[in-house]
Amino acid sequence: MDREAIERLGLQNLSDVVKRFAGANVRDYGGIGGMKTVSVRNLGAHHTAVSYDGITISNTQAGQIDIGRYSLDNLQLVSLSIGDGIDLMQSARHYASAGVLSIQSERPHFESKDWVLRLRVKGGSFGQVAPSLRYWQKLGTQTSLSVDGSYLRADGSYPFTLINGPLRTKEHRSNSDISSWRGEVNLYHSLNTGGELSGKVSWYYSERGLPGSVILYRGVGNERLWDEDFFAQATYEQPLGQHWKLKSHLKYTHSWNSYEDTNVKYAGGKQVDVNRQDEFYGSVIAGWQPIKGLSLSMAEDLSYNTLKNNINTGNNAQPALPKRLTSLTSLALRFQWHRLSADANVVGTYATEQVEIGPEPSDRHRLSPSVSLSYRLFDEHHLYLRAMYKSTFRMPTFNDLYYLRMGNTGLRPEKAREYNVGLTWSGHLPWQQVFVSATVDGYYNDVDDKIVAFPSTYVWRMANFGKVHIYGLDATVGIETPLYKGFGAGFTATYTYQKATDELASSPTYGSQLPYTPKHSGSGSLLLRSPWVNIGYSYLFQSKRWASSQNIRDYEMPPFTEHTLTLSRDFRFKSWRMSLQGTIHNLTDKQYEVIRYYPMPGRSWTIGLNVEL
Repeated sequence: MDREAIERLGLQNLSDVVKRFAGANVRDYGGIGGMKTVSVRNLGAHHTAVSYDGITISNTQAGQIDIGRYSLDNLQLVSLSIGDGIDLMQSARHYASAGVLSIQSERPHFESKDWVLRLRVKGGSFGQVAPSLRYWQKLGTQTSLSVDGSYLRADGSYPFTLINGPLRTKEHRSNSDISSWRGEVNLYHSLNTGGELSGKVSWYYSERGLPGSVILYRGVGNERLWDEDFFAQATYEQPLGQHWKLKSHLKYTHSWNSYEDTNVKYAGGKQVDVNRQDEFYGSVIAGWQPIKGLSLSMAEDLSYNTLKNNINTGNNAQPALPKRLTSLTSLALRFQWHRLSADANVVGTYATEQVEIGPEPSDRHRLSPSVSLSYRLFDEHHLYLRAMYKSTFRMPTFNDLYYLRMGNTGLRPEKAREYNVGLTWSGHLPWQQVFVSATVDGYYNDVDDKIVAFPSTYVWRMANFGKVHIYGLDATVGIETPLYKGFGAGFTATYTYQKATDELASSPTYGSQLPYTPKHSGSGSLLLRSPWVNIGYSYLFQSKRWASSQNIRDYEMPPFTEHTLTLSRDFRFKSWRMSLQGTIHNLTDKQYEVIRYYPMPGRSWTIGLNVEL
């Protein structure tokens, strides 16, 4: 989904975009500041990499990325790759993931001036105010700079209905405010040798309330969370003659968060947890094309992660303070012959850890292969048959191994295997004005050694206790057509069928659908362009699902559909541009939950003004 479609549909954050991808599962805890995570075809958020301008974002402590933090103001393209992406020059981290959510920021482009200034302000329901600024500067014929800054605040106090049998009461979400700042600087430089060097420095800070679950007789939440993230990254690309290419990445990340809970159950009446993560990451990728139709690449990734916090490990009075060194090595091959294209790769993983207190896990070694085929069935039509097999695994996180009184240093990696077969077609209809693209894919995934919290004698402990089978079908269609002079229309739709069941024979929930997994889900959008106003409409739907692995009535969650309507108008003046946009979210004021006891906002609105000089 590109920038134009995102703006025309009035989407507010990255999770709203991802929800419209077939095969993507987003867990949304509600509200502007609620956590939002993504997984591919129910394999879990830990198996899905999130890439920002070609370099993955990491969180070794928890293993999942909150995509709700990322603004859409400076994005050019958001894409989801299931299996391996098109680019052979990927890092080993990309190849090691079951799927990759790629975020690509907008690069500076200039028309008549050497600079561009863009100001945007957005406001809406529940006290939302979100100004942002962007500045582009050409520093020479080969160098450009971009600076982005944004601020967001909202009280998040939206109404909802609390249902207790026949009794219904009107309530307001409390302690769901957020205040956040974001700043980013990008530098791009084209080399005389045909290569390119780019760098990025990013900073994010937020304070938010954690409203918690809405249950009967529960008081106002007192939990607060502060987050700070800083990273600096650089990418260097260089062709080496006619047959070789080189790409390298460097990145340093520092993350800090502080969690505070005021409650009489704690000694002193308050619990404060502070975490600090650091990562040093480097990747080198070499590409070689010895003959036409045959390409190879080899990537080596090294990362060093540390975690410091004040959380005890249960039996030990002091935190473990773990350190992890990880090496990922990938070898990829692509062969193209007539209408056949074949890709294969293998990823080798080695990880070793040290802790200052407590037992250390054994070193981990694993090879993960992948192969995919694409065959064009007819020379005159863009109709392709495709198939894929991919083996991946995810390392236990620092929390899994050491913390939250459940750590288990004997955990094995969680292993996943993906199988896919599908058809894809694109082309113009006979009258050559309507462009249509369509895909349909059937897939099967299975997961072994699933890492879950399992009850032991006195406390819950993390354990390899689980086997999951996932059967599914994804279908998409897109239509683009001109209507009349200055008029046009675009339509997209996605549908997913998914059966994800617990297959551990000794489990009391054997054969049950996994929690929060609807069998039927999908989305659609309609864009109408005219000289006077642009209209965007989109919807999401999910069938019933269960909040527990016990598929009984007590845990059943009803189906829902959410509708969004957007009106926008662009104005062009002699030396500057302006656009206005108004959006109504959840048009029918449907009350629903993605996660049980976390109600989503009802009908709301936003108005935005964008000025570009």
